[in-house]
Amino acid sequence: MEYVEALRDIKEINAIKRYLKKNSVRDYVLFVLGINTGLKITELLCMQVKDLLSEDLVIHDFYSVPNKDGNKEVFLNETVKKIIIQYVDCADLKREDFLFLSKKTKLPITRQQAYRVIHQAAEHAGIKGKIGTNSLRKTFGYHAYKRGVAISLLQRHFNHASPSETLRYLGISREDPIKTQIDVRL
Repeated sequence: MEYVEALRDIKEINAIKRYLKKNSVRDYVLFVLGINTGLKITELLCMQVKDLLSEDLVIHDFYSVPNKDGNKEVFLNETVKKIIIQYVDCADLKREDFLFLSKKTKLPITRQQAYRVIHQAAEHAGIKGKIGTNSLRKTFGYHAYKRGVAISLLQRHFNHASPSETLRYLGISREDPIKTQIDVRL
């Protein structure tokens, strides 16, 4: 497997968003959901509409990811909630549908197709470096860390054995000058 990088520059993230939104709402939602939740691509692709929306079409605050240790709860922020509601409505998705349906089948797109979408969007946006589906997860972690989320929480989110493994995964060295943005509004 090839090593990929986090998207560190907000301008690059926005360039990818613009490109994807213009070309495919489904792919745009995949990107935004990935960078806002830090889920693995396989976890994103197996999502069904019913996993995110209640019977009365209200988005849950948390997505419950099944794993071997029980369920991991992943927060769905307002950005994610808004685009999911719009997407489900405009794509006319049913509760039983996969969120990221293939145009050819009733199954989700493949990991390979998701990679092509993300990689192509990065190339189109003129981003240098190695960008793939795992970049979404790393982007989430990098920006969460930069905004003051404790490395121990990210370690648990990524299911890593140590904080140093998480820092290495995110491409952060102890010498990196990262100004954390801790904004406590009491």
